[in-house]
Amino acid sequence: MKKKVLTMVLCSVCAVAMLASCGSSSSTASTATASGSSASGKKYVIATDTQFPPFEFTNSDQKFVGIDVDILAAIAKDQGFDYELNSLGFDAALVAVQSGQADGVIAGMSITDERKQKFDFSDAYYDAEVTMAVAKGSDIKTFDDLKGKKVAIKTGTNGGDYAKSVKDKYGFEVVEFKDSPTMYQDVITGNTQACFEDYPVMAYNIKNGAQMVIPDGCTAAGSSYGFAVQKGQNAELLSMFNKGLADIKSNGAFDKIVDSYTK
Repeated sequence: MKKKVLTMVLCSVCAVAMLASCGSSSSTASTATASGSSASGKKYVIATDTQFPPFEFTNSDQKFVGIDVDILAAIAKDQGFDYELNSLGFDAALVAVQSGQADGVIAGMSITDERKQKFDFSDAYYDAEVTMAVAKGSDIKTFDDLKGKKVAIKTGTNGGDYAKSVKDKYGFEVVEFKDSPTMYQDVITGNTQACFEDYPVMAYNIKNGAQMVIPDGCTAAGSSYGFAVQKGQNAELLSMFNKGLADIKSNGAFDKIVDSYTK
């Protein structure tokens, strides 16, 4: 994961700057360091989201974990580079890279032509479908049932983009949220009648107690996730990510990471 609103950029830059100045004392910052060092001896700063399970989230032991977190750690170990992982939120993570506050971002970020204008992407590391979910007991069974209804989406996500692309066809209104938990709660309480989310994210949350269901036949083609750096910058980091990704896929480590969160 998981097209930003330009009017939010200045605010996001300020937020990133404040987080950077606060360091690990910030309530939204999480750090992790891999052993080894890059060819340049640099410690890379990698930005990520705060809550996008199973890709990045804080578990019951208050440890920041997830598919993205573990993939990055495995690649860094394989390639021998140091990094600091900062959980800033999706919008702020992208701005951090664009403003030079971070060297890269891994956050369930969909690879799109629009984003390629601002970022250089790694090879795709995950393919995710999009699905619609509704509260348990809802009478909404198909996309056609959304006519005249309010539908929740998370800003800047694959699911949100898909919902916007079909909202006129099915006649529903979209309501945007900055994080998935708030979006889910809005659907569960009935303020909105459905939400669109990447399938692995929605399935994980339902498995772990979210009072929602995925109606049969309500999935659609999604997009691929990639690691990204600012366009024209950090070519060494991007190359190491691709090489490490190929290695952990070939030795089975990648599948073990994904399976540990999805099966």
